[in-house]
Amino acid sequence: MSIIQNDHSEGPVAKAIENQTAKLPSDLFLWAAVGSMAASATLKCLGKNHSALFVGQWAAPFLLLGIYNKLVKVEGSDKQDSGMGKKWPINTDQHPISDYAEPEKDITV
Repeated sequence: MSIIQNDHSEGPVAKAIENQTAKLPSDLFLWAAVGSMAASATLKCLGKNHSALFVGQWAAPFLLLGIYNKLVKVEGSDKQDSGMGKKWPINTDQHPISDYAEPEKDITV
């Protein structure tokens, strides 16, 4: 009996979490981080040093949750495994950098 599984797809709980977090706007986590820093500064000014340190440490987890949220929106759950992912170059004649804007003028010196 083998304990190791070769299936690397996400489970139903991870998919449910990703579906819910993808609905949240990315700005929410940025503003939550800024709000925790502002609340921490306010608590520090009021002389509540321990509370200020506690609330001030929330900024990093909020920003990490924002990164996770962005990754879920961009990559999604098992996109490449289900065939929905963009595997580039899609067109072998087109270079992947051509998706970006080209300069309007020749900038060679």
